[in-house]
Amino acid sequence: MSDQRDGAPGSDRLRPPALGLLLAEARGLFEFNASVLLSPLLMRAPRGDGHPVLALPGFLASDLSMAPMRRYLGDLGHETHAWRMGRNLGGLARMREALRRRLAEIHSASGRKVSLVGWSLGGVYARDLALQAPDMVRYVITLGSPFANDVRATNATALYEALSGERVEDFAELREAIAGDLPVPATSIYSRADGVVNWRTCLLRPGDRAENIEVHLASHIGLGVNPAALWALADRLAQPEGEFWPFDRAGPFAIAYAPAERAVSA
Repeated sequence: MSDQRDGAPGSDRLRPPALGLLLAEARGLFEFNASVLLSPLLMRAPRGDGHPVLALPGFLASDLSMAPMRRYLGDLGHETHAWRMGRNLGGLARMREALRRRLAEIHSASGRKVSLVGWSLGGVYARDLALQAPDMVRYVITLGSPFANDVRATNATALYEALSGERVEDFAELREAIAGDLPVPATSIYSRADGVVNWRTCLLRPGDRAENIEVHLASHIGLGVNPAALWALADRLAQPEGEFWPFDRAGPFAIAYAPAERAVSA
């Protein structure tokens, strides 16, 4: 598979995924179908404790894209919430206040900290929310989210800038903070076969409460419905509040995960 780096000698600049990977994104439909077929197995995942989980959709997506995930997590005992802001047309700075109000609304109604699950751009929002309001956030899980390294290395950058009115280079200090360590536990789920986002932009710095989980062969548009990704998501959200332990790659989808050592290497 392509290294997805710029070819210039000594350059750390990243390239968007190759055209072949982008065209292969259609396999997301098969990932969804696999989750439907494997639903009895997926329901054996650790159950939640009823705490609220807010699902944030990716660029150009709406709450509909995360409905299967919300239903799955709800069936496992979580209190799931949609973002209720229509289609995600981007705009990190423009969306900050509305997202914080939505988080505060859920936190106030439940009386409990809220876990944030963000797909692609939604994960960037989730990490920013955790920095803004750590007292309201329990856990952050991102799915194929480009928040680190050269975040221009996606096949959606030009469209994002056109629709959102923001340049990726804007808000450099904010982007640097989002790429850094969070004050709450965090997990990044990603795939080296992602056809939209260069996987290196999804890598957080592992630590006592932070980890990367690589899912083999998952697509970008299928990552939120991929059975192995859903299992990992459920497992992480089932951890008791205030506790964190590394993801156990054993279990029914063990073959789908890269070893931890490979998953954290850039």
